[in-house]
Amino acid sequence: MSQISDLVASKLRDIPDFPKPGVVFKDFTPLIADGPALRELVRDIAQRYAGSVDVIVGIEARGFILGAAVAYELELGMVPVRKAGKLPGETLRESYALEYGTAEIEVHTDAFQAGQRVLVIDDVLATGGTAEATALLVERAGAKVAAIEVVLELAFLEGRKRLAHRPVNAILTV
Repeated sequence: MSQISDLVASKLRDIPDFPKPGVVFKDFTPLIADGPALRELVRDIAQRYAGSVDVIVGIEARGFILGAAVAYELELGMVPVRKAGKLPGETLRESYALEYGTAEIEVHTDAFQAGQRVLVIDDVLATGGTAEATALLVERAGAKVAAIEVVLELAFLEGRKRLAHRPVNAILTV
């Protein structure tokens, strides 16, 4: 493991039976609560994409935290991708499957300039549904997904397969 993946691993905590019995939730709030660790994480992500992206997308909700911090570090803007019905302007909407149903996310129709290179950031890559839907929204809005960056990938859920034709980086894979 690299130094940054070791740091991430040391700051995650397991929450058993959340959000339902049998699930072990990987909580990364201790990571973002530790200022020096958060700074190291943000700088690691930022250095990987400096000069190769034009805008950051943060996926609701924890992707907002990292997305905003990385955007700040790179002196770029950040576009939120939100649950349906949360954005005030005209939006594009994409549905995706969950383990127990479907969900919808949205982005403003004017969020991107044509051809912008977008870095999509989220905390966890699980089944890949949210990341895939976000990438589709970015592309429908006229921009290009340069990469998808996640802090943690749950490899056993095989979410990366849904994103096979897009660059994906996970800092820690379990």
